[in-house]
Amino acid sequence: MRNKAATIGGYTCTPYLHDHDSVALKELWAKSDNVDEMYFVTATFSNDGKLYFSRYANHYLLAKIKDCKIASDEIKNRVGKFASFVFGVNENLFERETEGTKNFVSIYYTEYNDTKSSMTEIAHTISRKNRIEIASHGNIEYYCDSTPQLDFPFNDRIMVIEVSGERGHQGMNKYCEQIRREVTRRGVTLTNLIGLSILDKLK
Repeated sequence: MRNKAATIGGYTCTPYLHDHDSVALKELWAKSDNVDEMYFVTATFSNDGKLYFSRYANHYLLAKIKDCKIASDEIKNRVGKFASFVFGVNENLFERETEGTKNFVSIYYTEYNDTKSSMTEIAHTISRKNRIEIASHGNIEYYCDSTPQLDFPFNDRIMVIEVSGERGHQGMNKYCEQIRREVTRRGVTLTNLIGLSILDKLK
């Protein structure tokens, strides 16, 4: 796998608190050449995610970005009491056009078997699901003004999938959980981290 220096873009996820700083960041990203897409999302942290990132918000700005360092520098200047994240993509497992509107982004981590063969197994399993638009493997950076109670030990084992369809948040969660179980049955442990339900496309 490639290391962080070789990321090929990624995602940022930062709290949207309806205050001056949140609005200013939204306007900055709306004009930024580094931001390809931007969404207003609701974040649902899994029980496992809550162990590591206890200070989190309900609503976030989610942006697809070209350069993670630029986005990280922008977020560092706005670090607050709630967690912000940058997910760097090391490898796109697959990408395709799907029917329907993108409405959910699911983020996982692999605890074991983070090898080329396991990534191939994940890609093979996920690619059979016609609602999955993109599946990527990468890393996570975390920003908050307080230190988590537990260090997140899987920084370089992040999986991100983008899902399209007309189902609501609960329906998409169930769809992604079914995928996670199918991958696990093939011997690759995927653990839920964050589910992001897209409420509005901003760019």
